[in-house]
Amino acid sequence: MNNYYKRLRDLREDHDLTQADVSAYLHMKQPQYCRYERGLRDIPTDILIALARYYQTSTDYILELTDNPIPYT
Repeated sequence: MNNYYKRLRDLREDHDLTQADVSAYLHMKQPQYCRYERGLRDIPTDILIALARYYQTSTDYILELTDNPIPYT
């Protein structure tokens, strides 16, 4: 089982952001974003891409397919 939701939380905390900050960026309510972070809901592709852009990383890093946070060029 992929535990990418832990990486979402770590990215947010590393950037000193709250769930409310990230959910506002994504134009969604905080409880909805919280479900992604807790692993209760799968992240839709468009949200995953938006998060990768927001954190300036790759979707592969968020999904734990790589441990390299540098985005592809």
